[in-house]
Amino acid sequence: MNDRSDYFPVLGIQEFAEQASSGCNLLFNDLSGERVIEDPHKHDFFIINLFEKGKGTHYIDFKEYSIEDRQVHLLFPDQVHRWEIGKETVGYQLMISREWFESFLPSLRFSASYYHIHPVFTLTEETYRQLWYEFQCIQDELKKKNLFWRLIQTRSELIGLLISRSVEGAFKDFEVYNSNPVLSKFFSLIDEYFKEDRSVSFYAEKLTISANYLNIICKKNLHVSASSLIQDRILLEAKRLLKVSEMSVKDIVYELGFYDHASFSKFFKAQTGMTPSQFKEQQ
Repeated sequence: MNDRSDYFPVLGIQEFAEQASSGCNLLFNDLSGERVIEDPHKHDFFIINLFEKGKGTHYIDFKEYSIEDRQVHLLFPDQVHRWEIGKETVGYQLMISREWFESFLPSLRFSASYYHIHPVFTLTEETYRQLWYEFQCIQDELKKKNLFWRLIQTRSELIGLLISRSVEGAFKDFEVYNSNPVLSKFFSLIDEYFKEDRSVSFYAEKLTISANYLNIICKKNLHVSASSLIQDRILLEAKRLLKVSEMSVKDIVYELGFYDHASFSKFFKAQTGMTPSQFKEQQ
């Protein structure tokens, strides 16, 4: 089976570097002023957007988020996004290569799946000032002739820690998602295997628990069944492929492991109220 990344417009970090080099692992960009990305696409790297003043809309994996003052917007590798940023906006952006992202992720402290659910959050004035300072220090370091990459990497990890402290307890579901390691592992497994197997027993076996117990955990903590969470991930990928890729619906049916076009259409319409073709054509 082909890698799904083949089907999307994928932007690499090198495309944003003025002088591309194989050693380019972090970039700083100014986000001030009006800008529009109309065509959804994805990146193969991690992005931290820090907004001092914000006006506009950011779409991440087909969900709409307002761009406002003192916010952080996180965009993980492989997520689909587009945005419309107003001219009043003042912001800054760090792009972290996939290679560095693997070592950066622990500094976020919590499961990536939790940040996928909450990619946008507002900062206190104090936390904003701390993050702004680290962003500026990185920008200054990147301007130097002889770059001290270890210092840049350490500052980026400090940014991750500041972000995690800001997120901790900020959302009502924080304790639910982060107090039970089974849930975090389940989400990771879904991300890895959703194309191969959609049975609850498959994931329960990998978690070394029973399918019944996995369902109990999901219903108790998230008020949904384990199978619903698996279906949600399949639906997200279907939306990505329909909206952003050049694949035909027939190829998408095969890619996502459905028996035929009819079964895929039935599944998609039950979840969205639209046929795959209607969703694909929707503006």
